[in-house]
Amino acid sequence: MSQESVKAALMQAIAGIQANPGAAKVVFRADTQLEEDVRCVARVRDFPPIVIDEPPDLGGADAGANPVELLLVALGACQEIVYSAYAAVLDIPLTSVKVNLRGYLDLRGLFGIDPSIPPGYQKILFETEVHSPADTASLRKLVHTVETHCPVLDTLVRAVEVSGRITVNGQLLEADTQPA
Repeated sequence: MSQESVKAALMQAIAGIQANPGAAKVVFRADTQLEEDVRCVARVRDFPPIVIDEPPDLGGADAGANPVELLLVALGACQEIVYSAYAAVLDIPLTSVKVNLRGYLDLRGLFGIDPSIPPGYQKILFETEVHSPADTASLRKLVHTVETHCPVLDTLVRAVEVSGRITVNGQLLEADTQPA
């Protein structure tokens, strides 16, 4: 798909939302299931299943990326997509966009060894490389737009309501999904 066709698709989507603001509210879905040991499978739309696993030192068979790696993938890919989308809309040519990410996690939190350490990432760093023949002012505008409109980045830096229901052996179990 060319930058022109990306722009056309996005401009059509924007026009549709402007004409019908209710169309802006969307729900994305995913279903996951534990398969064996710590290997899971995820299903999204009609795509082939995604295998999620842990490396051997965390009890897995290394059959796929683990969930915290997928979180990094989601952030990097979302940034790249938003760069492509906004570059198309703003008529900024892109030669390439690449994001390198690192997530820092202390396993003492995951394993409950130290209750003062959260089980998730303490820090995520990303380095984005953009190559474009566009002028510096245009690229600054693009970077600012991406940094303020990337849905995954926004989700990670903003407190987001997360809730769930747990059913155990067919019975609804009251659960608190908030970290202790």
